[in-house]
Amino acid sequence: MILSCQNISKSFGTTEVLKNASFHIEAHEKAALIGINGAGKSTMLKIIMHRMSADEGDVVLAKDATIGYLAQHQDIIGEQTIYEEVLSARRNLVEMESKIRTLELQMKSASSEKLEKLMADYTRLNQSFEMQNGYAYRSEVTGVLKGLGFEETEFSKLVSTLSGGQKTRVALGKLLITKPDIILLDEPTNHLDMESINWLETYLINYQGAVVIVSHDRYFLDRVVTKVIEIDGGRILEFGGNYRSYSEKKAVIRRAAMNAYLNQQQEIKHQEDVITKLKSFNREKSIKRAESREKMLDKIDRLDKPVEVKSDMRIELTPRIASGNDVLHVEHLSKSFGSQTLFTDLNFDIKRKERVALIGNNGTGKTTILKILNQIIPPDTGKFTLGSKVQIGYYDQEHHVLHYEKTVFEEISDAYPGLNNTKIRNVLAAFLFTGDDVLKPIKSLSGGERGRVSLAKLMLSEANFLILDEPTNHLDIVSKEILENALSSYTGTVLFVSHDRYFINQTATRILDLMNGQLVNYIGNYDYYREKKDILTKAYAPKSSEDVPLASSDANSKTDWKRQKQEQAEQRKLENAIKKCENRIEELESKDDEIDKEIILPEVSTDVARCIELSEEKADIADELEKLYDSWEKLSEKKEKR
Repeated sequence: MILSCQNISKSFGTTEVLKNASFHIEAHEKAALIGINGAGKSTMLKIIMHRMSADEGDVVLAKDATIGYLAQHQDIIGEQTIYEEVLSARRNLVEMESKIRTLELQMKSASSEKLEKLMADYTRLNQSFEMQNGYAYRSEVTGVLKGLGFEETEFSKLVSTLSGGQKTRVALGKLLITKPDIILLDEPTNHLDMESINWLETYLINYQGAVVIVSHDRYFLDRVVTKVIEIDGGRILEFGGNYRSYSEKKAVIRRAAMNAYLNQQQEIKHQEDVITKLKSFNREKSIKRAESREKMLDKIDRLDKPVEVKSDMRIELTPRIASGNDVLHVEHLSKSFGSQTLFTDLNFDIKRKERVALIGNNGTGKTTILKILNQIIPPDTGKFTLGSKVQIGYYDQEHHVLHYEKTVFEEISDAYPGLNNTKIRNVLAAFLFTGDDVLKPIKSLSGGERGRVSLAKLMLSEANFLILDEPTNHLDIVSKEILENALSSYTGTVLFVSHDRYFINQTATRILDLMNGQLVNYIGNYDYYREKKDILTKAYAPKSSEDVPLASSDANSKTDWKRQKQEQAEQRKLENAIKKCENRIEELESKDDEIDKEIILPEVSTDVARCIELSEEKADIADELEKLYDSWEKLSEKKEKR
């Protein structure tokens, strides 16, 4: 055990955030610390790091263990470059290397008396330097910075000139380079693009130390963690497995807790009714019985009502009219800003009921494409055409559609006068506005809160083509799930930009990856994209002509999604054939077992005719099984080769 938190309690005023919270982390363990917004996750990390004191309880770190912490916000100061700042985390190796070079110079001119001591010092330092991987530490710094999304041309930038997100990436790089025994990470993926997140996942999976992560990135948690620690109502619950495993187990526990609470409430109500009835008889015996029942009722350990979770709340998105089958046709689209070319000659189509995720690294032009489609900015070349009866509903990150003088409630009720108060409050609650929050004026809200109002407003629109730019930003996990369910059952068409891979995986039926100025098309969700990314990127969006495989030289269409769709259909057909084969094998093997059991029964074993019949049936089963085993093997080999 490397870290133990024992009975941690913490209150802010009358609000008790943590109540006797206890958990421990083993060496090499990867754990997620999760909970709703305001549950106390960041507070717990600060208490562990002694940046905040607990009201009660202890934090115990293993003897001689080192710990590192990445807070959500960083304010790195000084006039060092990005490279120098991260390199400073290995100052001991920098100084050791300098001493080695000094000794080398001294040995060249040293007398024979001093040379022996200098050589002994040199050997000792060299061994220590090598044991600490000193000969690779500079390339390690370079690798970490590149992994976190910095180009080599940016290494010389001064940290004082960086944005908050860039400073957080620098701080993360510095932390990873120090390699403490346990790392605490508070929302580490917030300022990373997808490639950088993938790199960080691989890094943490293979990290030799322990890791505790606070994150809303469910796909990230799914890949990295092996344990989930949940803060729920100030108390700690632990679950083995990744996020998906936790989510399934938590749903079962939540239902059981609610059922236990409702059953107890029903029993209490029954006892109270009986007590009231006994007292109404106004007789000595009945009053004594009532008093006896009251005493029993007082001794009941009453269950707290489980915190209401919005997982059962649904938002229904219903287009007013259906569009035609062809929703969007884009051809030869190009856009540059000054000398920076974002993309050239983009061509793609979107059909009705498709849910298309537009992904790519930061700065590639994803949001620009959405703005062009909404006629906010013009393309340099190319055009797009909307299909018959297409009505766009657009969500952007700048929230131009809000009226700042109105309250949150008025913004929705004025836009949709046909909705009753309950419906409006339910929709706003799904986007984290409850109680008096709905009475706040729009002008007093933060940027994230305004984004949530815009999203709630859009979800009530009757548009049949939703264009969404980062819709899950500033949503908690439950609200994301509500939005996922709404989009998955939506009968219209969706085009969205998102960095939330779990959200993409749950909602997208197709992915367009904006890579090297071109679009690469994937008929499937994010898991399918991960599987095919390297192959299709090399074929359709290589960095240079040398990267194009010979077999793909005639592939002129950059988004040949029809061919991919056909390949995917063949893959599904193959999987179905394997499944059908497996089911038949299982059915025949089961039947063969039944015959074996029947044939030894006394009444059957003496029945010659029946025994012959069963033997012939077993022979037929054996023949068919032999053919099925052969077919299954061939189909499986074919699947592996695809």
